[in-house]
Amino acid sequence: MDYFEIVNSRLLYILVSVVIIFVFFLAFYFAKKAWTRALELGYKKTDLLKVLKSTVYATIVPSFAIVIGLFALAPILGNAWPWLRLSVIGSVAYELVAAETATESLLGAGTSLENASTQDLVTVMFVMTAGISSGLLTLLFFGNWIQRTVTKMGSNRKSFGFVALECFMIGLVATFLPAFLTESIVGVLVFFTSVVITISFGILVIKFKKVSWLRDFILAFALLGGMASSVLWTNLLG
Repeated sequence: MDYFEIVNSRLLYILVSVVIIFVFFLAFYFAKKAWTRALELGYKKTDLLKVLKSTVYATIVPSFAIVIGLFALAPILGNAWPWLRLSVIGSVAYELVAAETATESLLGAGTSLENASTQDLVTVMFVMTAGISSGLLTLLFFGNWIQRTVTKMGSNRKSFGFVALECFMIGLVATFLPAFLTESIVGVLVFFTSVVITISFGILVIKFKKVSWLRDFILAFALLGGMASSVLWTNLLG
């Protein structure tokens, strides 16, 4: 079997489907338990339906960016594997970086996964899974302690902990920013387009309370706008 026959094989689709169906029913089970418990605590069905409706709205728009991420990963990793990674605990940004980093480590810079062997493909899948799963395991055992500690650190703006948290976020930006600004002029323009969209929506949310609902969609609009602008900048500069 060649590379694309493996990543689009029926067996992989079956295995991925089993995991996604299990996660779906698990989410449905806990949602039903939460609904029942809320009624026991005295919440009205009308209030719960409002919460459910707002949750659906807050989920649909950000999911557009995930679907676009699926389209970006599919030509490289087929349809089944990205479907699993982005449906359970994956992240669009993380999956792309992890796949590219693992591929370059195995096959060299600028090499496509199309030239990978089955062993190389399994290694890339393992890297993508192990990295993101480490956060899940960390939260499982240390989540409560981390939440209490971060809340305490962030409550005092004059403490070292608050400054450390802000520095951590700046460090993350400083780590990924050079990759976007040194790749190509199109990448630079796409980055600043996303920045403009983010700042613009942030100002709208701050100044106009009627559009405060946009707060949950800023990231999605920034991703969608940046991706759409890449087509524009490529055509203008190509």
